[in-house]
Amino acid sequence: MSEPTAPAWPALRVADWTETRETLHMWMQIVGKIRLSLAPLVNHWWQVTLYVTPRGLTTSTIPYGTRVFDIEFDFRAHRLRIVTSDGGADEVALEPQSVAEFHAKVGRALDRLGIEVTTQATPNEVDPAIPFAEDRTHCAYDATAANLFWRQLVQADRVLHEFRSHFIGKVSPVHFFWGAMDLACTRFSGRTAPTHPGGAPNCGDWVMVEGYSHELSSCGFWPGGGDEGAFYAYAYPEPDGFDASPIGAPDAFYSKEFRQFLLPYEAVRTASDPDAVLLDFLQGTYRAAAELGGWDRSALECDPDRWAAHRQGVS
Repeated sequence: MSEPTAPAWPALRVADWTETRETLHMWMQIVGKIRLSLAPLVNHWWQVTLYVTPRGLTTSTIPYGTRVFDIEFDFRAHRLRIVTSDGGADEVALEPQSVAEFHAKVGRALDRLGIEVTTQATPNEVDPAIPFAEDRTHCAYDATAANLFWRQLVQADRVLHEFRSHFIGKVSPVHFFWGAMDLACTRFSGRTAPTHPGGAPNCGDWVMVEGYSHELSSCGFWPGGGDEGAFYAYAYPEPDGFDASPIGAPDAFYSKEFRQFLLPYEAVRTASDPDAVLLDFLQGTYRAAAELGGWDRSALECDPDRWAAHRQGVS
């Protein structure tokens, strides 16, 4: 599918693809849990995430014995592709089907490729948590909506990478968490944090303890919080005064419900310079978290153009 004349920042109302979003969320959890079961633990669960590609979302390389494989949601051709290092390949069509059907098809595809894996049987961070093999409630797939969502992620991913490049301290990849269905990038002060209380639905508190073991400032995009989704930013632990901080983004607001700043996606999409509006929000919320939290900004921040002349062959 090619969109040469389509706007870079597409419009997609949250209310217009609810059923597809809920189904796709469960499909993503099924795939994500395969990586969770096989990949070695990396701090803050960074080994379980998905990543934006020119076609959709990928697990990246997953180890399996002496082989490796990856799984990719292709939202252009609407296929789930599994490719192994020894030349194997299989796929599952992305089309209207129940979660139970999709779960079974992915299992059979893995079997054909000689990959045996036992995964968690139920989803996380949702309520109710219907076992995948029994979920015949979620069965919608609007290909156009799925493609538009991926294109939203492409833009968010691109700008988040620019934002990430200004930090030399510990910082996460720009990655997609299938638990909450959000694209995220997280900066760390270098200090440990108070034990997180947990509380996410159908998700062990120990998961949050690992995820929030160190003081952080996190931001990203998720398909909620606004008519067309929202960019978010929060700090853990949240420093005093964070919620009232001026962040230099007039369309953003602090949500007491979510305990984070939100910037409606549509405010970015319709701006004359979407990148600048989003970067102002990301930088303003980070600045508030870092200054109020007493971060050593001089040691943690950097100029991403410090080697520009050498990289471009000028000198």
